[in-house]
Amino acid sequence: MKNRRYCLSAVAAMLAGTVVSSFAQPIAPVLNKPLKIVVGFPPGGSADTLARVLAQQLTGVAPSVIVDNKPGAGGRIALEAVKNSEADGSTLVLTPASMVAVYPHIYRKLPYDPVVDLVPVGRVAAAPFILAVGPQVPPEVKTLADFVKWGKANPTQASYGSSGAGSIPHFTGVALGKAAGLDWAHVAYKGAAPAMNDLLGGQIAANVSVMSNALPHVQAGKLRALAVSSTKRNIALPSVPTFAEAGAKDAAAVEWFGVFAPARTPVDVINRLSQAISAAERSKVFQDALTKGGFDAVETDTPATFASVLKADIQRWGQIVKASGFTPED
Repeated sequence: MKNRRYCLSAVAAMLAGTVVSSFAQPIAPVLNKPLKIVVGFPPGGSADTLARVLAQQLTGVAPSVIVDNKPGAGGRIALEAVKNSEADGSTLVLTPASMVAVYPHIYRKLPYDPVVDLVPVGRVAAAPFILAVGPQVPPEVKTLADFVKWGKANPTQASYGSSGAGSIPHFTGVALGKAAGLDWAHVAYKGAAPAMNDLLGGQIAANVSVMSNALPHVQAGKLRALAVSSTKRNIALPSVPTFAEAGAKDAAAVEWFGVFAPARTPVDVINRLSQAISAAERSKVFQDALTKGGFDAVETDTPATFASVLKADIQRWGQIVKASGFTPED
């Protein structure tokens, strides 16, 4: 399927505000009460922006569609809130895969079980990761090999940020360090936006994030992109090599973003919401938004196929977390 990408800042500006008005084609009503899409991160990050694009296109599903940011605990607060919400389809969560495929392996007391407490509705996008460096790193560092050399010479400065401890960007950074032969420190943030702010401000050397978070800053010349995690080069940055091309072939990874509802939500409501989301993804506004930045489209999901993807990813990331030596947290 053709790659579709979007510019985070442009879309975020267009969709500023919590209540999202409609420019979308009409979609058949599913609910007779407001629909809330919960996001576990602050405004401005990838999940938040995706949720706002989706909410705009879901107008017609319910009397109103809002995005509700519940940041904190690396997204766990939002997922627990949705788990405890009324199971009638009126509260959904849009989350990166990390919170449902990786967190079961890194928290002993996770306040939700992604298989038992949540019902998959559909994936909305996939994202490769990008390794970008900021002003803390000398301008002559232009490749991954350059960065590894610099990092070894400056071990106290060799660090990378991510959207949270235990996230897929975190473990992608672990894999990248091992593959590239660099021992670097991980700095966990409460979301992608604050990590990007510190990278731009020179508080950390590098960042591993989804493409859309770094792309506008790379294009503006504020950051330098050293490599991308996908198996092919990204159309938005054709001169930037993949991890494999840069000498770190074992670190390839992407992250999907998916929508979930509370367990016990009626099957017919789940199916109708899934169909509405699929229709929203096919809209020109949604496709144009993806085309402008770093997200790739995903094949249309049914709740059953999404459940299969989730099960496979839980198993895969469990093996990666175990191999990393990460100690589960409370």
